[in-house]
Amino acid sequence: MKFSLRCLIIATVLSPFAKAEQSAETIARDLANPNTPLASLNFKYQYRTFDGDLPGANDQDGHLVLFQPTLPFPLDNGDKILFRPAVPIQIAQPVFDATKADFDDEQGIGDTSMDVAYAMTSDTGLLTALGVIATIPTATEDNLGNDKWTLGPEVLLGKIGKTYVVGAFPNHQWDVGGSGDKDINLTTMQLFGILLPGGGWNYGSTPIFSYDHETEEWTAPLNFTFGKTVINNGRPWKLSVEVNYYVESPDLFGPEWMIGLSIAPVVENGLAGWFK
Repeated sequence: MKFSLRCLIIATVLSPFAKAEQSAETIARDLANPNTPLASLNFKYQYRTFDGDLPGANDQDGHLVLFQPTLPFPLDNGDKILFRPAVPIQIAQPVFDATKADFDDEQGIGDTSMDVAYAMTSDTGLLTALGVIATIPTATEDNLGNDKWTLGPEVLLGKIGKTYVVGAFPNHQWDVGGSGDKDINLTTMQLFGILLPGGGWNYGSTPIFSYDHETEEWTAPLNFTFGKTVINNGRPWKLSVEVNYYVESPDLFGPEWMIGLSIAPVVENGLAGWFK
């Protein structure tokens, strides 16, 4: 898996971007589209504070870098296949040590998630997609992952106009293998409402809600995000900021605030012809 992902990244990075003649406004709209025709390499830095019933929970914070490429593969009929892996790199993740009744920070790579979807955009701007999502136990430390393979369905329904994008993107995952003790039965949904006022700007809300059916607990944030697409030396870049305040999180230990910064260069997918 690591070799295949490395090949995909090399193929995209080494391919020149061929659509530099497009305006930042047009590219910003394409990047806001979950069924985007553009390949990008998204690097997200996320800072979190935590809260909960565990001793010292509200004194904890964490730092994470998420590498999340988006690789579209266009089809002859105008639809596309989307491949989106996500690799979390924990710079400092607080982990509770019951023997000391205190927290330690751990560093390393977490479990890798990825999805593959068949995506369609109609002439009227209706967005639909159907796919599968999976998680692979790639964590380098026991406390940074679940040591479980998971798999499940995902679906997208949305609408894109000239100045907005709205929709919902739910998925569900069950564990299908692995030696971890925790059972996985997790529903996640991202809602998105983005306004595109022009000039490459975008702002709106893209909260990600999740419900753990094993613990019967919600994770639910209020979210605000804004960003701008710029073109530098012919290459588009999307720069964005998001703020999340969690109105619901696990009782023992969960996030309270998350502030994220992301930078995403647009690249040409050198493997885009695979499905043609």
